[in-house]
Amino acid sequence: MIDETNIIEVVRAAANKRILFLPHAIRQMSRPDRMITTADVRRIIFNGEVIEDYPEDARGHSCLMLGRDDGGRSIHIVCSPKNEYLAIVTAYLPDEDVWSSDLRERM
Repeated sequence: MIDETNIIEVVRAAANKRILFLPHAIRQMSRPDRMITTADVRRIIFNGEVIEDYPEDARGHSCLMLGRDDGGRSIHIVCSPKNEYLAIVTAYLPDEDVWSSDLRERM
């Protein structure tokens, strides 16, 4: 069982094995208004922070991470660590109308 105090370590350990981009994530990342790269996602996994933890997610324990790309854009990713890989569920640019000014809390 993963608890929220160690979810970041579990996420990074799974990512060190393999990162699997689910079809929804690929579609969201490749939208012309987003263009989020796999390198951006990797950077967030290893340098970003967990801002929401979803231990009861139907897909398995997952979390929402926040980080920045090389250009300074804030990006959210939802990922779910598995035994053999880290599943990237989605990645998007957070909407400032939905998130607090620091993009860490839903309004």
